[in-house]
Order: sequence, then C-alpha cells, then structure tokens
Amino acid sequence: MNRHTFLLDGDNVRHGLNKDLGFTEADRIENIRRVGEVAKLMADAGLIVLTAFISPFRAERDMVRAMLPEGEFIEIFVDTPLEVAEARDVKGLYKKARSGALKNFTGVDSPYEPPEHPEIRVNTVEMTVEEAADAIIRAILPLK
Repeated sequence: MNRHTFLLDGDNVRHGLNKDLGFTEADRIENIRRVGEVAKLMADAGLIVLTAFISPFRAERDMVRAMLPEGEFIEIFVDTPLEVAEARDVKGLYKKARSGALKNFTGVDSPYEPPEHPEIRVNTVEMTVEEAADAIIRAILPLK
C-alpha cells in the first residue's frame, strides 16, 4: 500500500533497547514507557508504528497515549481468552509460568487490566487473521 511502517514487539525490543529489564511490575512499566518514546520518535519521522505488546496496566497505556498528539494513538485490544492464548502458545511461556519457572507472567501470576474503550477490538476467536488485519488497516489508514 506504499505506506512506511515499523513493528515494535517484545522480541525486537527486549533483545536490545530493553535487555536490562525483567518482568517485575516496575520493569514492565518501564518497558512500555520506553516503547512509547521510541514509537513517538518513529511517528514523528512519518512512520506508521505498530506496537505488539502485552501492556497489562491501563495507566501505562494512557501514559503512552498522552505522549502522542491527539488521534495518533489507536489502542487495539487483541481480545483472546486466556485458555485460547495458552493453547496457541508456541514459545511455551504459559507452561513455564504455570510450573513456576517464569514469574510475573500476565494472566498467570500477574494481573491484566483490559482496555475500557479501545479504538479497535480484535476478537481472535470470532475473527480470522484476515478480518482482523482488514479492521486494523481501515482504522489506521486515515492517520497518514
């Protein structure tokens, strides 16, 4: 579609920029703050920035929203029941968390506060990947 985009996710951020952070509540908050700052810089450069993170706390999502100009932050709630997420877990992280080998894991031994008013809600049980992608593209294209 001739749009310049960048994806920030846990894999590309936690191996470099945020490699000094763990998964304590304070570290998770700092992780999202740093991601917000990087996304803001990239958006200022004209990129459409997608961030794929489990951001468990509403306050941190609101903090990142406040960093960006009005209308530049679109919250996408990828709504997946915990049992479905566990069944789809290709990295085995839920299994590690359930065994106690991975602490502070969202939904297992760390809380998750679902968004109250996301701009987009993607129900991964009811929607196909293609339907979800189409809904997201329709919502973000007017931005740029």
